[in-house]
Amino acid sequence: MSETCNENCSTCGEDCNERKEEQFDFSIKLNKNSSVKKVIGIVSGKGGVGKSLITSMLAVNSNKKGFKTGVLDADITGPSIPKAFGIHGRALSKGNTLLPKTSDTGIKIMSVNLILEKDTDPVIWRGPIVSGVVKQFWTDVEWGDIDFMFVDMPPGTGDVALTVFQSLPVDGIVIVTSPQELVSMIVTKASNMAKMMNIPILGIVENMSYLTCPDCGKKINVFGESKIEEVAKEQGIDYFVRVPIDPNISTAVDKGLIEQYDVSVLDDLIERLK
Repeated sequence: MSETCNENCSTCGEDCNERKEEQFDFSIKLNKNSSVKKVIGIVSGKGGVGKSLITSMLAVNSNKKGFKTGVLDADITGPSIPKAFGIHGRALSKGNTLLPKTSDTGIKIMSVNLILEKDTDPVIWRGPIVSGVVKQFWTDVEWGDIDFMFVDMPPGTGDVALTVFQSLPVDGIVIVTSPQELVSMIVTKASNMAKMMNIPILGIVENMSYLTCPDCGKKINVFGESKIEEVAKEQGIDYFVRVPIDPNISTAVDKGLIEQYDVSVLDDLIERLK
């Protein structure tokens, strides 16, 4: 360190051991007419594991327990949340703000499908635009009072995940996976990104964990033996839950009736999120 050091590294060209790297703040402000107490990201290292389903189930469970609940659908190119809740049509605006759609039981929802002309229109946008829309769902949507905001993330560890982790005040994440052999890789990718971003990992949900035979009640491991306990231990994650395959849940989602499905399997996880 130079004898004339004023500890302002941004104006100094010296390469010393005490040099302090400049820290950038990418956080953005929540809409002024909104209050969100906790933000929970639902993530996975790959697609097709049921992330949107688990997001919907957590939101329904939270709402049933009396918490004011919102869902921010950050999966811009593959939005599924409105379908699960049976929500159609475009979101309304009020001045420069958007108003989230509200489900039958009072869950507030914002998704790109609620601002498109048709919900079947493809979203052919580059990364920066997609990330910008996610930010606008935080800054330009009048959420009102929310106790739990669940953010349904796209698969992987790309632009949107980075935007959410850096821009939103994420209190923790729930990792969703499935029982296949590659479960270790899926969880490890998501876990490592969370650790790099200093985001707490609140638990792992193993979706499609098993099927219960309707005749004999035996549990059938359709996708092989569960390895979630072993993987959770390897990653230092102290909570996991297995969600079974249930044809009734597929029917509920297809009909937009997720709020009528029994989501008690996630009771303990909701308790941990408080």
